[in-house]
Amino acid sequence: MYDFAGWFGSHLSKDSPNARLNAMLGGRFQSHTGPDFALATGSGHHGEDGPVVCVLNGHPHWPDPDLARQAERADPATLFARLYQDEGLEALKRLSGGFSVALYDRDRKEGLLAVDRMGICPLTYAEVPGGVVFCGDLQRLKNHPSISGEIDPQALFAYLYFHMIPAPLSVYRGVRKLLPAQVLRWRDGTVELGFHWQPRFEEAVIPEEELAQMLHRRLREAVARCLENPETTGAFLSGGLDSSTVTGLLGELAPDTAAAFAIGFAAEGYDEMAYARASARHFGVPLHEYYVTPADVVAAVPEIAARYDEPFGNASAIPGYYCARLAREHGKTCLLAGDGGDELFAGNARYAKQKLFSLYHRIPSALRRILIEPLADLGAGLPVAGKLKRYVDQAGLPMPERMESYNFLHRTPLTEIFESDFLAAVDPDWPIEHLRTIYHGPQEASMLKRMLWLDWKITLADNDLRKVNRACDLAGMAVRYPMLENPVVDLAASVPDRLLMRGLELRSFYRRAFRDFLAPITLKKSKHGFGLPFGLWLRTDPKLQALAYDSLGSTHLKGIVRADYLNRLKEAHAGEHASYYGVMIWVLMMWVQWAEHHPAERTFPPATP
Repeated sequence: MYDFAGWFGSHLSKDSPNARLNAMLGGRFQSHTGPDFALATGSGHHGEDGPVVCVLNGHPHWPDPDLARQAERADPATLFARLYQDEGLEALKRLSGGFSVALYDRDRKEGLLAVDRMGICPLTYAEVPGGVVFCGDLQRLKNHPSISGEIDPQALFAYLYFHMIPAPLSVYRGVRKLLPAQVLRWRDGTVELGFHWQPRFEEAVIPEEELAQMLHRRLREAVARCLENPETTGAFLSGGLDSSTVTGLLGELAPDTAAAFAIGFAAEGYDEMAYARASARHFGVPLHEYYVTPADVVAAVPEIAARYDEPFGNASAIPGYYCARLAREHGKTCLLAGDGGDELFAGNARYAKQKLFSLYHRIPSALRRILIEPLADLGAGLPVAGKLKRYVDQAGLPMPERMESYNFLHRTPLTEIFESDFLAAVDPDWPIEHLRTIYHGPQEASMLKRMLWLDWKITLADNDLRKVNRACDLAGMAVRYPMLENPVVDLAASVPDRLLMRGLELRSFYRRAFRDFLAPITLKKSKHGFGLPFGLWLRTDPKLQALAYDSLGSTHLKGIVRADYLNRLKEAHAGEHASYYGVMIWVLMMWVQWAEHHPAERTFPPATP
């Protein structure tokens, strides 16, 4: 997925184009080079048609049957180069699945970069003297002599806010990541950014039962497209709606070879193996299990930190890695993942919570101002009235800021968390501004659809997909995402809000659509996934404590986070809310572990240009 590099522009360095590409890719590759471009890939598709040279990376699909047949007879990159000449950017709409593409048009002397709709296949780039240099992997891009490798303090602040670094930022100053569905065009030394796709949140006017049948059909077709080799393909199985659906469809399509893989935890409130077992029994699919231990976490943290190209703070990368490794040990080389269902079909608890807050604004403003808000203020210190006060205060916040009210960086003054020089080097409002820009992007969309759109960009592209991709890569496993195939995404965008959520019920439409397919216990299950009980284990496991607390004392936090904040964080974790405060300890630990494996220059405050 990451073996992909090139540049547009002349005289990017004194080295030959092949030497620069070899430095970035670190091995054998196929390449096209010219006076204004170089394109190379180690394992992707590589071709040309007429004046257009193209590399196509990842695992693209062609939903159109005629194009799928053509792709069987011709190299997909060559086919795409031919389509691009006829259709321009519209050709990108012909592709589904995860892909990144780079092409150069010799006649127009124009270069183009693009990534898939959902951001499955990443692409990083940097504007450098003479042009643009790009690569699928950030660490490989850093090998280019024009990249300084200096840590961007704004990106580090964003990491501590989001627990990952959202596109377009990257951990390195001057290096950017393409957003999902984003296009970069380079011509005459000028870079222009745009998008090849935006969702159309236009509610379907067809009956619910017909929509449900369409969803069944499209998901089955999506699993079939992702099922390249039935004998070596398995499925992640948490026992939730999406992984169970994918497992069931895999069982139908590959009844003799299907297998599912699940992770458990010996920790109360975290283990969901019973749901995975029930789903596997329901579909008659063999289930392979592994229970992650604190010792596994200690062993995997350095490996995970070393493999991710940026600091990454989602702790469920650990169970994801062990699940992929389990599948590899049982002869599988590819896993089907259910990621995306909650973000497509309204399954996250915050959707119901924000809907509840929005009801407050349906009360006449005079009644709120004259009666409700004064009562809330008077009873702020009382148990029941205090809840009313908290509700009123949160309901008064605008969207999407309201969803971040529990963020660590909003619950404590920033001056008590960060050192003054670091804080002076960043814009603390950037994360909220970034969320606002995405949230308000769709035209005339409902609050629910805006939240879904925000999660497509942030929760999926910047977090979950990055987590699963890298965890599988570390285990030597490929991964496919049937839920994120174009026809499924398009259908989800058309489902009316009243069907997606009935009242405050999450996943209403999806549950009703699959009520005759999924096990009854699955339909009743609430969302959980592969959550890691790190905060609980940190209290009792000496080796895990040593790893975490040694990290909190690292020089990689000096000049960034205040020592007294770290001490208060450890004290708070020892109190009643171990799981909550354990999250921030994990995030800080993973920054330190990443920094130890990725030596870099950093300057706080930033150097003067």
